[in-house]
Amino acid sequence: MQVRGIEAGRGRPAAAGRAQARVSALAAGVAGSEILRIAGEIRELKGRGERVCNLTVGDFDPAQFPIPPSLRERIEAALRQGETSYPPAAGMPALRESVAALYREWLGLDLAPDQVLVTAGVRPAIYAAYRVLVDAGDRVVFPVPSWNNTHYTALAGGEPVPVPCDADTSFLPTPAALEPALRGARLLALNSPLNPAGTMLDAETLRAICESVVEENLRRPAHERPLYLLFDQVYWLLTFGATPHHDPVSLCPEVAPYTIIVDGISKAFAATGLRVGWAAGPPDVIRAMSDLCGHVGAWAPRPEQVAAAGLLRAGDEIRAYRAAMTAAVRRRLDALHRGILGMRDRGLPVDALAPAGAIYLSARFALNGRRTPEGATLRTNEEVRGYLLRRAGFAAVPFQAFGVREESGWFRLSVGAVSLEEIAAVLTRVEEAVAAVVAG
Repeated sequence: MQVRGIEAGRGRPAAAGRAQARVSALAAGVAGSEILRIAGEIRELKGRGERVCNLTVGDFDPAQFPIPPSLRERIEAALRQGETSYPPAAGMPALRESVAALYREWLGLDLAPDQVLVTAGVRPAIYAAYRVLVDAGDRVVFPVPSWNNTHYTALAGGEPVPVPCDADTSFLPTPAALEPALRGARLLALNSPLNPAGTMLDAETLRAICESVVEENLRRPAHERPLYLLFDQVYWLLTFGATPHHDPVSLCPEVAPYTIIVDGISKAFAATGLRVGWAAGPPDVIRAMSDLCGHVGAWAPRPEQVAAAGLLRAGDEIRAYRAAMTAAVRRRLDALHRGILGMRDRGLPVDALAPAGAIYLSARFALNGRRTPEGATLRTNEEVRGYLLRRAGFAAVPFQAFGVREESGWFRLSVGAVSLEEIAAVLTRVEEAVAAVVAG
């Protein structure tokens, strides 16, 4: 339909030289995902037959990481049984009960099913929490680097309060850094294991942060809305090393009235496309989130909910799959980590942090300010990313996609879609590419 030159809603020609808004102010201000933009570029390159080791998106190649066979069988059985109608807006009762049972058995949390909301993956749960808790102008505190908090704050009309973190703290926030920012804030968003860094909050640090949330709420008068903690633990079953996973409520029971935990089957069971996530928290907040999600139809598919309910009750199946999954993830992360540290030991300007959880490695390629063999100067992380992609077929995501401003050379490497053989091959190419820049 031809609409150019017609004022929207008025049916008459627009005034000459005056731009007409075609969408709402909110839509006009929303920035697309940088990670998905990069992922699209990688798909295009691979479609042209280019050799690319794709370490970008936080997803899984089913050829490398298939879902549990029992989960697939349960979905197929649910379809055969006719589980194809709308599920309840808050989630299938059996799944809400299974989430509560999982947390009771594995984390020691005492949740009632009405404290659980099931959503189509974790994103709608996060979005609902923001929209239910944050009003226009409310301050939202989050560490950077972190995943998507800037975007969710903008969607809710909040005021972002990023707290920069660096490699000295494994890109994790400290209580001292967060505490001043919490005064008068409405929401604190945390994630552990951390996307993008692959590092984890230890018990002492998380407990102290939770105590700061409690203290801030005790300072507020009764008529003032509280400060809430949104805790994303979607990677908690993918942990390894000396630091175990901890949740806020187990460490600090007093923070429970202010805490919303978001989680799902997406990462722990390589089931990103099945879209089963959930939120757990105070019943009044969960009811409000459920009402909001009901209006946008953000429920997970019924057959997948039925299947997930059975899986979460099958402790032996979870333990067996988790052991195999974490071992495979860790082999890939360790291979990248060893390879990059080997380059560092040979005098190249690279570094990496030891992985502790999730599917990510923090790696530094400190090539900023150096010249490529073609004579171009690499000024930004984006230019470093492009150089490594062109020269080595090495696809990574710069920390700028996670809110970091400094052009310090840090990148997220994700191993869910690559084999050990691909990693070994790309490390050789990366070393040659980095050495070429240094030599130039």
